[in-house]
Amino acid sequence: MDIASLVGLLLGIIAVGVGMVLKGVSVTALINPAAILIIIIGTAAAVIIAFPSSTLRKVPSLFKILFTEEKQKSNMELIEMFGELADQTRKEGILSLEGKLNTTDDPFLKSALQLVVDGHDPEYIRDVLVGKIDLMEQRHEEGAAIFTQAGTYAPTLGVLGAVVGLIAALADMSDIDALGYAISAAFVATLLGIFTGYVLWHPFANKLREKSKKEVQQKELMVEGILSITNGNSSVMVKEKLGSFLTSKEFSKLNEGDQDA
Repeated sequence: MDIASLVGLLLGIIAVGVGMVLKGVSVTALINPAAILIIIIGTAAAVIIAFPSSTLRKVPSLFKILFTEEKQKSNMELIEMFGELADQTRKEGILSLEGKLNTTDDPFLKSALQLVVDGHDPEYIRDVLVGKIDLMEQRHEEGAAIFTQAGTYAPTLGVLGAVVGLIAALADMSDIDALGYAISAAFVATLLGIFTGYVLWHPFANKLREKSKKEVQQKELMVEGILSITNGNSSVMVKEKLGSFLTSKEFSKLNEGDQDA
């Protein structure tokens, strides 16, 4: 579970709900079927029109990514692993990496090791792996773009909902009390549009992009680690080279671990 996503969502709902109460507005005012229909269904309709079905099929998996934290090795753990593999290949040769293929769960790392074991030259390995990273980034951006567009459409549909509500309210101005209620209800659509757009959809898109950046950075670390092994670098050289992917604090901790060893 990605606690940050859940906490942020709850805080957003609480902020609006409590804010309404403090302003003297009943939370039940949000229960407006017409506004909900225009904002939720209207946003969904706009997104469906904007993207092909092949991209829209990813939406369930995108929500899973947003609210789950994938377990994976840290950058420091990867660097230590590449350091060990570097020593192994210098002592036993490249073919000794075949044993690592059976114990590696990461598909990208497994394919990278397979390229090394197959004896491909470093430039070919880099081209193949960088190409995979580029395509992965494109797929991730397609997913984030869905939420970005939803965040753009929702506030505009909120204004549309308010206009529809005002048209209905101003159609009969004989009852002033009823008119005031109708006008306030009309702006519920605007509230829902802005809330979903800027508290849900745009933040969701940003979260997906941030997770993508982190994954891309880790894949780039793997590429440099694999190439270092292919070039016959020592574990010290590998760790020094890959240390650029760590913070200064993490790099110092990595060096301390080497000294203790």
